[in-house]
Amino acid sequence: MSADSNTFESVKAVILSAHKSSTSEEKVGFYNRWAENYDQDVAVLDYRAPSLAADCISSHFSSVREAAVVLDVACGTGLVAKHMKKLGFEHFVGVDGSEAMLGRARESGLYQDLKQCMLGEEPLPVRWGSFDVVVIVGALSAGQVPISIARHLCNATKPGGFICMTTRSNQDNLEYKAALDSELRKMEEEELWTCLEVTEVKDWERAVSEKEDGYISGVVYLYKKL
Repeated sequence: MSADSNTFESVKAVILSAHKSSTSEEKVGFYNRWAENYDQDVAVLDYRAPSLAADCISSHFSSVREAAVVLDVACGTGLVAKHMKKLGFEHFVGVDGSEAMLGRARESGLYQDLKQCMLGEEPLPVRWGSFDVVVIVGALSAGQVPISIARHLCNATKPGGFICMTTRSNQDNLEYKAALDSELRKMEEEELWTCLEVTEVKDWERAVSEKEDGYISGVVYLYKKL
């Protein structure tokens, strides 16, 4: 077995162990333990969602980036902010359920403010209608953040601001994705926002499920608040 495959197998084992967590406390505990190795582990997975989301936002954002305020929901260690910083964005507020992840985000020096919040169980600890961009990457999937968070993301965004979300399209997440798609369409019908882009990405990240090989696919959504 090569060193690379051994590393991948160890990362796979870590992620599959998270699926055994059922309560919110157990899930937060998992992320608290994972925080130290998170960046290295997702690099092994060739996890592209943070850069794909940042690029999607960048391609549509025409205002002054240095002045824009970005809310990074489920910010983790700060991977999304890292990519957005390279694209000219400078002001970030991060929210996450894991104090250890927030600690790593704090160390990055990218965020002006960081807040702990159990996403989906309590309101986002921010003022509604105050962000130019709201982004959530990685957390919209089965067993993590409920789809009801989509309305909170919209509420936090300024009129005319952007909301970027990602989810996976692998077998384990198909039911969740279908429910998410339905909610996003419903919000568009309610004229809360308009869809700017839905991008299907084939090589999203390396598969860790026992049912799948190679790479799984994923989706980037971009909406504009009305």
